[in-house]
Amino acid sequence: MQFSSDRLLDDDLRERRFLLGEIPGILWTPASTPAPAPLILLGHPGGLAAMHPRLVARARHSALEGFATATIELPWSGDRPGSASAEKAGADLRRALAAGQPVRDEIVDRLVLPLVDTAVPEWQTALDAMLALPGIDGPVGYSGGVTAMGVRLAAVEPRISAALLFAGSYVPRRTYEEARHVTVPLLVLLQWDDEGNDRRMALELFDALGSAEKTLHANTGGHTGVPPFEGDDANRFFARHLVHSRRSDRSGP
Repeated sequence: MQFSSDRLLDDDLRERRFLLGEIPGILWTPASTPAPAPLILLGHPGGLAAMHPRLVARARHSALEGFATATIELPWSGDRPGSASAEKAGADLRRALAAGQPVRDEIVDRLVLPLVDTAVPEWQTALDAMLALPGIDGPVGYSGGVTAMGVRLAAVEPRISAALLFAGSYVPRRTYEEARHVTVPLLVLLQWDDEGNDRRMALELFDALGSAEKTLHANTGGHTGVPPFEGDDANRFFARHLVHSRRSDRSGP
């Protein structure tokens, strides 16, 4: 991991951009937190430049609870090399939606599965590097989309102790099987009127998730209309499962 910039934002939030090989990423830490900060990985649909304002807002809100947050650029997004097959699958998806046709499973598989197969190992490599940094500590949370990517990461990465999933994307049928292997506490956000999300599929996925503790928050509104108070609920969720659990582990026998 090589840091390329380091700046203090005007609200005591430190932002460091880095390269992990050829993968760009950003790490945010509360500048005045004396103790090592639990880490939350911020998922997003790709395109760090366009997503930056929303990611900073999420990082800033998480820093109020003392969390460090980090993200990386997704495969085939931003300045990373593209994928002709992913572009074709995306075009097929948009064509089906524009025509009011059902989105076939094979389109979703072509679009999402290669992304998940590539991105999840990259997230794990980034996690290795970030947990080796001074001031960053576990346990680790995951927050955001892409839904199938968050499910896979929560199922296979033992360092993820809790996850907040955004139900806002199409998911392959394979993801429903992977969801049954997720056991960490979950908070799922669903925008009821999300124009780009199949609500029925989102509810089916929630039902398939294997966690003993899982909570669904459904709000009216479109994809970007998540109410601000959900940020406060997210902080309480992660405080309960990252901060409090760490204290319990360290005060044990």
